[in-house]
Amino acid sequence: MRVNLHPWTVSITAVLIMAGCTGDSEPEAPAEPTPTSAVDETPNSPTPTESPSPTPEPTTPPAGPVEPTGDVDVIATDLDVPWDLEFLDDGTVLVTERNTARIRRVESGGELTDIGEVPGVSASGEGGLLGIAHHQDWLYAMFTAGEDNRVVRMEFDGESLGEPEVIVEGLPRAGNHNGGRIVFGPDGMLYVGAGDASDRATAQDLDSPAGKILRVTPDGDVPDDNPFGGSPVWSYGHRNVQGLAFDDEGRLWASEFGQQTWDELNLIEAGENYGWPAVEGIAGDDEFIDPVLQWSTDEASPSGIAYVRDTIFMAGLRGQRLWQIPVPDGSAGEPEAFFAGEYGRLRHAELAPDGSLWLLTNNTDGRNRNGPGPDDDRILRVSLE
Repeated sequence: MRVNLHPWTVSITAVLIMAGCTGDSEPEAPAEPTPTSAVDETPNSPTPTESPSPTPEPTTPPAGPVEPTGDVDVIATDLDVPWDLEFLDDGTVLVTERNTARIRRVESGGELTDIGEVPGVSASGEGGLLGIAHHQDWLYAMFTAGEDNRVVRMEFDGESLGEPEVIVEGLPRAGNHNGGRIVFGPDGMLYVGAGDASDRATAQDLDSPAGKILRVTPDGDVPDDNPFGGSPVWSYGHRNVQGLAFDDEGRLWASEFGQQTWDELNLIEAGENYGWPAVEGIAGDDEFIDPVLQWSTDEASPSGIAYVRDTIFMAGLRGQRLWQIPVPDGSAGEPEAFFAGEYGRLRHAELAPDGSLWLLTNNTDGRNRNGPGPDDDRILRVSLE
């Protein structure tokens, strides 16, 4: 069975940039700076060294927190707006391209092989082929279709994709705020980040999937222990969740675009309200759950996140940097920025089996004011210590 979210209202607003809309959308209004350093606007230099092989070997993770050593290797080049990475148990590495709707395999030496093109993708604005996740013999993908955002699953034999089966549909779509990240939790359930599709009020409406984190079974059913009976909603009051990651204790972390003032890192609790659009950032209002950390929008515009041994790594788009955040015992320490301006816009961070961190750049999406570099977009491998 699948979760069909119709007849929930589906927004088809083709608004590319709304007045006052920041995060991943540019141009953006200036924001109140935080004490962290200003962004270096010179992207894509220096050029990292080439990596001999993109297939990492599993290793024992170090004691945390961890941080980059400064060593960065280029794994692959010339991607077209890459959006998500997935490491499979057999060593296969997959990457999605938002605008081409292709899922590509990263081969030894950095070559890219097309696994297949996901049918039904309608790429425009921030929409297109977005997140992927792997579970048993299925590859799951979230994408923007003609009238909605949806999640499908396809059988995957390591070489080719089967026909897509829709398991979640009716998620509102728009030119901005489509969400898109999907991840399986340690409970075996699929978690889906759904944006507010530029319709703020829906984030507080429990009858709408917009502005929510959803939780469904691998078949798309609603789990019996979800907080709102019969509903896939896990948490609400979100603007545009872009990153989802579980830590070693099974806690769910989420990064979220703010509007004009604050981007957020949230620790997600079932059934809780995270405030949008009533509040943005830390409000100190008992009615809502405050983010554990906030950043000005010019320093972050956060997208994908990865958890590595007591540490959250958060990729920054407009901020053009990687944020390292110690999170021992579920509390957040002082964040530190790495690679500010060196590689341009960063879309995603993913932990590799060898304990390194892989990054996706996003300089071919038209949002980098300096344009893409000659090898963009790239997959980078960051050594950690």
